[in-house]
Amino acid sequence: MMSSRGTEFSDDAVVLRNFKSGEADRIAVLWTREHGKVRVLAKGSRKAASKLGGALDPLSIVRVNLVQGKGDLYVTRNVAHLHALSTLRSSYQRISAGYAVVEGVDAIPLDEVADEGIFDLLLRVMLSLDDLTFDPTLVPAAFFLKFLAYDGSEPLLEECAGCGSPGPFFAFDVGIGGVLCGSCRRGAALTPDTHQLLVRVLGGDLAGVLREKNPAGGTELVHLAHAAMENHLGKKLKVARMTPTIQSVNHD
Repeated sequence: MMSSRGTEFSDDAVVLRNFKSGEADRIAVLWTREHGKVRVLAKGSRKAASKLGGALDPLSIVRVNLVQGKGDLYVTRNVAHLHALSTLRSSYQRISAGYAVVEGVDAIPLDEVADEGIFDLLLRVMLSLDDLTFDPTLVPAAFFLKFLAYDGSEPLLEECAGCGSPGPFFAFDVGIGGVLCGSCRRGAALTPDTHQLLVRVLGGDLAGVLREKNPAGGTELVHLAHAAMENHLGKKLKVARMTPTIQSVNHD
């Protein structure tokens, strides 16, 4: 990340969250394509006449011009939306799923090395939530699994993580990071339907899974993915476990 004060640059970003600062300003936390996670000061953005008023709302995909400020804080002079995301913003369930995803990304430390791959994953999530052909229910769980795979912690699904046997599998342990056979079983129970969903999500059929309404094994997939992501981050994901998206899965 650029560190010399006064350096100006532009980057694409997904807005993770924002909060008030002073009487009229707002600070936004972004995950940018080329500079990783940054904190941005939008001066005067809470004033009625400000052009920055709604430009840095959470879940927005934007092109932002930034200037290095004090410490790790940047100052924005211009923000432009790259995608309207009108479908996403018209659905409380889709918005909730989006918040669950960005909470996980926001748990990544601010000083983490910039990673364009994470930005690409986030971008695909937001565009998927904006697509009416995709059900939002499993989007957060699918993102967490894809993130783990990208980060080098993909769950072991083809053989027992305990003894290496080819199955059948009866459990999933987030500490070990994979499925377990009957002899090694511990952790959460695993049904064949959930195992198949895991294989499809990580094996190239994610779009097919998201086009299905309430697929068999979805409830367990949500629990396993969230537990695995929390274990990986070492942090509880409060928003993810409170969203109507997850509640609706649990009551199918």
